[in-house]
Amino acid sequence: MDPPTAPLDSTSTPNPALSTRTHTQSPFQITTRKLPILKAGPIDALAARLSIPIPEMIFGDNLVAIRHLPTGWTIQFEAEAALDTVDKTGEGGMLRVAYAREWSRSREKTSAGISEVVRPFDWSYSAAYKGGESKVGGRGLEVGGGEEIPVELLKRRDPILFADEVVLYESELDDNGISVMTVKVRVMAQRMLLLCRLYMRLDGVVVRVRDTRVYVDFEKELVIREYTAREDGFENVKRNLHMSGMMPDAVTIALRDSNQVANLLPVVEHSLDSVCLAEKS
Repeated sequence: MDPPTAPLDSTSTPNPALSTRTHTQSPFQITTRKLPILKAGPIDALAARLSIPIPEMIFGDNLVAIRHLPTGWTIQFEAEAALDTVDKTGEGGMLRVAYAREWSRSREKTSAGISEVVRPFDWSYSAAYKGGESKVGGRGLEVGGGEEIPVELLKRRDPILFADEVVLYESELDDNGISVMTVKVRVMAQRMLLLCRLYMRLDGVVVRVRDTRVYVDFEKELVIREYTAREDGFENVKRNLHMSGMMPDAVTIALRDSNQVANLLPVVEHSLDSVCLAEKS
């Protein structure tokens, strides 16, 4: 079974096969694909399927996938599936700020075909995305089992055999902040870690970090997925950065970097699930 693929615009370049990297660390295969921002036709089709306007920068053909070769079990990360987890009702804590309405109106006017599908939705694109899993024979990630990601093992300075970073989407929220989802992968000889991170900063309102980590132990054929959502008010985050000793200019720079902000935010949601894919004796 080939790695999952997303539909491509017939005019898209370069060739997706040339933009795909594959690394096999038996018994798993890791695939990453990086292609240009979608063009107008595919964007309109995507907006119609999702019933929401699309972020300014949408990498709809990008992909990161982990596949267990003996069984075909797969977990993959892609933009359309991520955006499909955005709240489309306006009832899930949607950010009700004045310029959200103006932003929707401006997108309605400038995006062909979008005016027919605009409905209340979380315009900050705060996706609660844990990846798409293809189970095999009923076997897949399940809550429980007591498995946690072994952080100390990941701190070891083992040689990195494969690494990549893939952007799924990005929006500047009409110059009022940023919402960006990226996927990073790092593969060592005995284990690997994938991090899918949403970083959303709405200036003057809120800062969010939503992380999905996928850890794989190649020898045990064990997969652990951890989801952590963090959130705090914008002014609280600024205050905490100031209290850490940063000058105002440094605080402004830090607010652009999720790595400097994430650990300052309280955890508001956390979950763990796992699966052992080794053949049962």
